[in-house]
Amino acid sequence: MKDTVAASDPHRESVAELLIRLLASEDELGSFVDELAFMAAAEIGQDSQVSCGIMLVRNRRSTIVCGSDDAARRFEDIHTYLGAGPRVEAKKTGAIICVEDAEEEKRWRDFMEIAVLHDLRSLVAVPLGIDDTAQAVITFYAMQPHSFGEPTLSAVQRFVEPVKRSLRVAVRTARFAEAAEHRQRAMESRTVIDVAIGITMAQAACSQDEAVTILKRASSHRNIKLRTLAGELVNSLGQPEPITPFTE
Repeated sequence: MKDTVAASDPHRESVAELLIRLLASEDELGSFVDELAFMAAAEIGQDSQVSCGIMLVRNRRSTIVCGSDDAARRFEDIHTYLGAGPRVEAKKTGAIICVEDAEEEKRWRDFMEIAVLHDLRSLVAVPLGIDDTAQAVITFYAMQPHSFGEPTLSAVQRFVEPVKRSLRVAVRTARFAEAAEHRQRAMESRTVIDVAIGITMAQAACSQDEAVTILKRASSHRNIKLRTLAGELVNSLGQPEPITPFTE
């Protein structure tokens, strides 16, 4: 028999509605992840106080780290500072990492010793496979030991599935927006360079190829980008830089 969700059960509806609202907003990706962490802590911590941290790595270099509160941000910072700990292990292995009692945990002792000083007692780190360009780990932190038993862990695993899908959409949307911005900048740069080439051809009475060579030589000599040099040349004639109409 297929599972159904009762109309009187607000839990899944609230998760779905909030994820849709977040995706529909025009927030930057970092703000989206920040709100996602806050929502995750509220959902999983309904019966006990839980903090949530999310680390999102894009293209192996751009990293977003967010937390639902000061405690989560502190524990995320400890992970980042040490380059080791359950979150790092979850990202590396793709496996869910559970720590039942941080005081008794023998692994990642550097992380545990610092985190315990800040009242951490248990955690669960769940890797999220986003796509070929992005990885994420969502980590839930608790100030009581054994906070992530079987019922809570099952709830975490159910919860992270829609979170993973929403992150995938958010990352893809951000990538398309960034690509559009890069195209616009490239077109604007191309336009001002083309105008500068025309000015140089007129001033030096030379061909287009010769004008390009002159501008490149001047750019290299002054150690500035060709687009910057072109803009200066256009502005020196008292003309504003040309704007390329661009429609997304």
